[in-house]
Amino acid sequence: MAGKWRDTTLGEFLRLQRGHDLTEADRRPGLVPIMGSAGHNGFHDTAKATGPGVVIGRSGVGSMGVVSYCATDYWPHNTVLYVTDFLGNDERFAYYFLHHLNLRRFDSGSAQASLNRNYIYPIRIRVPHPVEQRAIAHILGTLDDKIELNRQMNETLEAMARALFKSWFVDFEPVRAKAEGRDPRLPKPLADLFPDSFADSEVGQIPKSWGLRQLGDLLELAYGKALKAEDRHGGDVPVYGSNGRVGWHDERLAAGPGIVVGRKGNPGVATWAPTDFFVIDTAFYVVAKPVCGSAHFLFHVLQTHDLASLGADSAVPGLNRNLAYMSSQVLPPQRLLDKFDSYTSSLAARVQDCSEESRTLAALRDALLPKLVSGELRVKDPERFMRRVTP
Repeated sequence: MAGKWRDTTLGEFLRLQRGHDLTEADRRPGLVPIMGSAGHNGFHDTAKATGPGVVIGRSGVGSMGVVSYCATDYWPHNTVLYVTDFLGNDERFAYYFLHHLNLRRFDSGSAQASLNRNYIYPIRIRVPHPVEQRAIAHILGTLDDKIELNRQMNETLEAMARALFKSWFVDFEPVRAKAEGRDPRLPKPLADLFPDSFADSEVGQIPKSWGLRQLGDLLELAYGKALKAEDRHGGDVPVYGSNGRVGWHDERLAAGPGIVVGRKGNPGVATWAPTDFFVIDTAFYVVAKPVCGSAHFLFHVLQTHDLASLGADSAVPGLNRNLAYMSSQVLPPQRLLDKFDSYTSSLAARVQDCSEESRTLAALRDALLPKLVSGELRVKDPERFMRRVTP
């Protein structure tokens, strides 16, 4: 029975309903995900739909037809269609199946890109028995679950690096502890690198013997280079813009690891580039100056400065690098920067390992998905398979 696939329509496979209005002003603090046309876009304290659930972007340039999955109860926003009844089909399989359908093709033809459920209900489809659906969903879902676990791990590792930077170089906790006669709770060789008193400066008290420099003394913000999407040749070199990674290329502009800083559109946002990289002309990349020998320190410095407020006077938000250069920055001794670099480099290496693994897993998922949901690649004896993988 599980080996038979049936021909049906999308409307006989599941039922859809338009989401519900929820303005920014009406949102209340909570843990219920709000699912919008491009996926998760906030939280609320009340759910409108029971999870696991699937939503489809109903309107919006670039997000119409985007399919998203939510494992928990959620609020479907009015910019989506959400599944109200899976009609006995597996929820996660439905997510992968709808993703494979490429519903962006089915614009209902209004002035604004939009998706009408009655327009897509008649689409003819072929689907497996629910047992095989669950087997397919388990295979693809296991890959996605590992990718999500890696993402969460990276968030934790990055938060650890930020916390260390804040403790040492923003709150000056080891210096403060020593000045107050408390144990700084660091190994003695490391604790000895921190002074035990403060000195006055034009920005307030800073650790004694530490320098006060301008950002322009520490780094140069070099311009990226124009590279249209159609001119990117693929490859292993990540391409960065003001919003982070935007694609891949086969030539580098700068050696990694390095730092990218948004220039136009999303000004002042710093992104860590762990390998050789290319930067397009909506962003700067950092060229460190000899006075500061720690790229990780500079990265966290840029994250703590309010660079977005240093905008150029134009219609498109932009970062004026000359204003950024005048920002004041406390500069610790190089020996302490070396210690910080050694700790954060280790964390960054683990982040990179997780990211590389996730990229490999995503490529495997993307290769398997169309073959599994179309029946080109079958799960042998799905009932037995599910017995083996289900606790």
